[in-house]
Amino acid sequence: MAKITIIYKKGEPIAAQLGSEIGKWFEQRDAHVLLLENIAPHAQKSSLQDFAQKVPSDSLAVVVLGGDGTLLSVARLLTDRDIPVLGVNIGGMGFLTEVSVEECYRFFEDILVQRFEVERRMRLHATFYRSGKSVLDSTVLNDVVINKAAIARIVDLEVTIDGLPLTTYRADGLIVATATGSTAYNLSAGGPIVYPTAETIILTPICEFSLTNRSIILPGDAHVEIRVGAKATDVTLTCDGQVGCDLQAGDIVRVEQADRPLFLIKSRQEDYFTILRNKLKWGQR
Repeated sequence: MAKITIIYKKGEPIAAQLGSEIGKWFEQRDAHVLLLENIAPHAQKSSLQDFAQKVPSDSLAVVVLGGDGTLLSVARLLTDRDIPVLGVNIGGMGFLTEVSVEECYRFFEDILVQRFEVERRMRLHATFYRSGKSVLDSTVLNDVVINKAAIARIVDLEVTIDGLPLTTYRADGLIVATATGSTAYNLSAGGPIVYPTAETIILTPICEFSLTNRSIILPGDAHVEIRVGAKATDVTLTCDGQVGCDLQAGDIVRVEQADRPLFLIKSRQEDYFTILRNKLKWGQR
């Protein structure tokens, strides 16, 4: 019997109702369904781990009902699973959750007969150290961002790659993004669009003081270390725009490729460039 896990956006009645309807649809086709309301991204680590353990490791697919934020939070929960994920958009833009409610049942039919394609999306693992001790670690699909409060002074961020000095950014902050995250905050900050299955790490400064420091694309196996400058104040670390903490002078953030990628169920109707044109109006005048 096929096992399907459905995770719907927390506190969203429409998502809960849709989840119930989809669950019944699968059950009528002899599938075993687990329906879960998503957990808050800022919940305690033990609660997040308990939630993730509820998802059967032999699930045929995880169906996420919500927007891109919901899918990002689920992606962080399933860090030790290789279960394909399908995002059904009931939010706004839906760049990651590209399947609409109207067309989702066609995808469900393909899932039940295992006639679907997946895209392998690289993830990043970030660890924040203070005085040599690990304070926070997180796996992200989009990006790790260090930035300052609106009224704080420019922050110095000393960056090394594989132990070799790269540069010291004097900026409002720094984005460390995956190819998937290249169309998120990275793009807004002037970074490049990178094809989503590319295994790369993108460094993009936010409002850099020097005009000579631009984005740089690194190989996926690079090890990035960022040290917060001595005069830094009001600086924060944010993972996928949802989980974060305050940073102090001398803190170190290390970012590297996560052990496991995320497997996204791919639309057979729209290629990536069509999505760019339709969602981001890319190339349009």
